[in-house]
Parts: sequence; C-alpha cells; structure tokens
Amino acid sequence: MDRLKSSLFYTDKYKRVERRIKDFLSKQAPSLSLDTTESTRTAGDATQKLLAENFSTILGPAICSKYYSDFSRKAMEDMAFRDNEGFYYAVDVKTHRVFGTKFNMPNITSVDKLARFYEDDKNYFIILMLKYEVQQTSVLVRDVIFVPIEFLDWDCLRIGALGWGQIQIANANVIKVNLGYSRKEWMVQFCDVLLDFYPKEAQKIMSKRVERFRQTREYWESHPE
Repeated sequence: MDRLKSSLFYTDKYKRVERRIKDFLSKQAPSLSLDTTESTRTAGDATQKLLAENFSTILGPAICSKYYSDFSRKAMEDMAFRDNEGFYYAVDVKTHRVFGTKFNMPNITSVDKLARFYEDDKNYFIILMLKYEVQQTSVLVRDVIFVPIEFLDWDCLRIGALGWGQIQIANANVIKVNLGYSRKEWMVQFCDVLLDFYPKEAQKIMSKRVERFRQTREYWESHPE
C-alpha cells in the first residue's frame, strides 16, 4: 500500500464502516415527536447527534486511534478521527430525506479551506451522507455513503458563489462515486473548475453592478433640482 494512501479507502475497509453505520442506526433509530416528523432539520440533527455520540465505537480501535467531536459551526468537520497509520479524517455529515424533498443542494466546504487542508497528504476530507426516511416517528437510514471528497464525481458537484466559493452537492438525490479515484487528478479538475468559474462569476458581478448604477444615473438625470 502506498504510504500516502489510506488503507481505509483504498481497500474495502470503508465499505465495512458503511455497513456498521447503517446497522447501528437501524438498531438505534432516532425517534421524533409527532409535531417534528415533517422537519428535515430535526430529523437530520437527531441522526447526526446519535452518530457523533457513538462514532468511535462504530469505527472500533482497529480503525480509530483518537476521536474528536467538539467543533465549531464554522469548522470543515462535524467530527474527526485519527487512525493507526497516522492519517487524519475530517468527517462532514450530510443527511438527506429521500421522500418528501424534491431538490437539495447542500454546501460542503469552502474551496480555500479544502485547498489548504489537502496540502497535507495525511489529511482526508470525508463526506458521510446518510439518506433516510421517516416512518411514523422513527428516522430510518436507508443508505450510507462514506467516502473522501475526491471519490465524488464533478458531475454531481458545483461551486456556489460565497466567499472564495463553496463546493456544493448539485443534487443530493444523485451522488456519483468514483471508487479509488486519484486525489491528484481530482484536485487538478478542482482547479480547472475554479479557473472556469471565477471569470464567469466576475463578469456576472460586474454586469450587475454596471446595470445597477446605469439605472441610478438615469434616476438622477431625471430627478428635479
């Protein structure tokens, strides 16, 4: 195994983690009150909280040597762990209700934060997607995706115009995973996407500002003294 590649994701270990997560959440399904069953935020938060409280146990000592769960809302990760190979995994939890929601475009992280984080080859930024449905008052997880961001195809990602730019999942109903994909290739594509995005976004912003003050000028030209 290449020392720069985690055996967790370049063997089938991560598949075992996906199964463990699904099995745990199946046995410990979060319960909602009757008046919150329609709230995707409440269901998602309850599932994420339950997972965070038990994630190190789900991973087990063979994978997780140290676990972290105390992060601010501005942090990239919701939880994190180190393994016995010296890799650090920042885990971003995304929950998606598969029925009753037509379209979801969740933010993942800032493009600048990811670029800086991946300057260290020992860092992995993990997307943990939990797809669930609600039956009566129980949250039932139907699918689990647990992969580094570089396994996500750019066909299912986009850049949102916020700050340096935000990587977003284009549609949480459609996730395309390229197992074992090269981080180098993905990061080169990442840069190409941004180098295409920035000039277009700059032109869009410039056009809006020019039009805004063209209209302002017209208003003042016709304004009485």
